[in-house]
Amino acid sequence: MSFLRGGAAPQGGVNMEKIEMAITELDTVTDFFNRMVQSCHNKCISTRYADADLNKGESVCIDRCVSKFNEVQKKVGEKLQSRGAANAGPSTGGFL
Repeated sequence: MSFLRGGAAPQGGVNMEKIEMAITELDTVTDFFNRMVQSCHNKCISTRYADADLNKGESVCIDRCVSKFNEVQKKVGEKLQSRGAANAGPSTGGFL
C-alpha cells in the first residue's frame, strides 16, 4: 500500500470495496475494545481512586476480565462463522 505513503496508486486505482471492509473492521475492533474497557473497568476498578496505580486485586481482576472477554469474543466469532458457512452451503430445501 505504498500509495498511502505518497507513492503511486496501484494499477486500476483504489479498491473502494477493500477500503470499506477495512473501515468496517476498524470500527468493529474499536467498538470491541471500548466495550471491553468499559465492562472491565466497571467490574474491577473502584469508583474511589485511592492510589495512582492499580492494586494487586484490581490488576488480577482486569487480567481475568480481559481474558474472558477475548475468549467469549472468539467463541462468538467462531459460532457466527460456522452459521455463515452453513447458510452459504448448498440448499437442501429443509429447515435448520
